[in-house]
Amino acid sequence: MLPLLKLTADGKEHQIQESAMILAGEFKLTEGELKEMLPSGGTGIFFSRVGWARTYLKKAGLLCNPKRSRFQITERGLAVLGQNLKKIDVKFLKQFPEFLEFQSPKKTAAGDVVIEPLEESSKTPEDMIASGYTKLRKSLESDLLARVKSCPPDFFERLVVRLVTKMGYGGSLADAGKAIGKSGDGGIDGVIKEDKLGLDLLYIQAKRWENTTVGRPEIQKFVGALYGRKAKKGIFITTATFSKEAREYVDGLESRVILIDGPQLSEYMFDYEIGVSTVDSYVVKRMDSDFFEDDAGLDLN
Repeated sequence: MLPLLKLTADGKEHQIQESAMILAGEFKLTEGELKEMLPSGGTGIFFSRVGWARTYLKKAGLLCNPKRSRFQITERGLAVLGQNLKKIDVKFLKQFPEFLEFQSPKKTAAGDVVIEPLEESSKTPEDMIASGYTKLRKSLESDLLARVKSCPPDFFERLVVRLVTKMGYGGSLADAGKAIGKSGDGGIDGVIKEDKLGLDLLYIQAKRWENTTVGRPEIQKFVGALYGRKAKKGIFITTATFSKEAREYVDGLESRVILIDGPQLSEYMFDYEIGVSTVDSYVVKRMDSDFFEDDAGLDLN
């Protein structure tokens, strides 16, 4: 918040996107850091934080909106800059009545609290939502993997069938089910279509192992089976993990071999809704500035 307030010290009107890019330059952010997204995938982390910094400063009366999509420092903001602060955080902003009103719990007519007080940290509300979501997801993924490991091998094969079809491979569920779990030919557990037309084939090895590490020899055996079939693509799926040597080995292969370990498997199960169900969903919205730029948003024709 302090760098953003300093940016407005010239007393001029500023735009949020332009200001964000200036701050990104001051912070020497890389292109990769600018592209980092919140778990929802809809908003960049840095741009979200700059947006919330502006909101907090406005609610505390340090910034104002002189016109649409513009913000400007206030007399109070200039006075705060004159204090030569090292940082501005939520704790500091609580000295202003307008900010206290903004961050205090609100109640409905029924008496239900609908807004929690802001934490005295650098996290924005979107950061806190993202952090909570990530914790819930990782916990569920861990439970999923433990449950899969406790199931019999034939269940794991059916799980692999459902996963590859959900991901768009294997043709129909019935076709994929017939193709997996019947080969057992030199390290290959199944062969499925890469697309519904069967223009190319994927060779699969599926191993439900407990606490172990799949090393290079197991992958070499699978690759040898692929070469024997003159196959170019293979997937090795396991509930275990792969050694560094195994991953380095497949990186240097001419054939395309994908390794899916237990943690990655549980992530795919979460993403493709296999073995999970939705309990609640929350939609995070933001103001549509374009709506207020002209009269287009109010056009009734």
